[in-house]
Amino acid sequence: MIRAALVQLNVSDDPSANLPATVALVRQAAAAGAGFVLTPELTNGLSSSRAHQRSVFRHEEADETLATLRAEAQAAGIWLLIGSLGLLTHDADGRFANRSLLVGPDGQVRARYDKIHMFDVNVSETEVYRESDGYRPGNRAVLAETPFARIGMTVCYDVRFPALYRRLAQAGAQILTVPAAFNHITGAAHWETLLRARAIETGCFVLAPAQTGFHPETAGKGRRTHGYSLAVAPWGEVLADGGTEPGVTLVDLDLSRVAEARHRVPSLTHDRDFAGP
Repeated sequence: MIRAALVQLNVSDDPSANLPATVALVRQAAAAGAGFVLTPELTNGLSSSRAHQRSVFRHEEADETLATLRAEAQAAGIWLLIGSLGLLTHDADGRFANRSLLVGPDGQVRARYDKIHMFDVNVSETEVYRESDGYRPGNRAVLAETPFARIGMTVCYDVRFPALYRRLAQAGAQILTVPAAFNHITGAAHWETLLRARAIETGCFVLAPAQTGFHPETAGKGRRTHGYSLAVAPWGEVLADGGTEPGVTLVDLDLSRVAEARHRVPSLTHDRDFAGP
């Protein structure tokens, strides 16, 4: 049994200003007995301005949010999934990384995953996103080993691509992480359904810490995210729901339920080749 904590945030576009609230909630989660704490996508800050992002993002080795949260994980003796950070890269085109980082109880980064699928969509006439303009996509699925579970790491928009989750599950994942800053329009329509589907298809626990509310920007109009951090069981039922306020949602995970769900419906072993279309 492992107690997990989903940290729900409402960040601005200022990483330094966001950090104290994040630290406070991570400490609250650890004090409540969580051995695995998860924060949302872009824990360090949300911004639609590429120029602003370039001015406040740092390379991984110099990122204040990462350094501080590594120290918090070590001090509390917890596993900490930093859902993702916006980070500078050395890419020739100057694009950023949207990187999820798993930190161990020793404060060391144990696994890194760069978001593969970019949110390039026209949600409505006023809600248009081109994530790939600023972020370069990753190209590698990541399965992390911990003493309590094997963790398949994903980020937000990845949730619409079930092949990634199936591959992680067939490689041995027992927990799938989906930290997110889900748009409030698509979130209301699809968030819970997608997360429950990924859990049912794979027989995994799905843990999805989320950004929530309106996120002000110094160099833009701001944006709104859906909230409702969710923990979903391998059989598909919602175990915990974070609602719409920033805070900590606790959930106890019995990993034996993974094997139980896969025994009842062993669909991960039933792939067949087929022709067409």
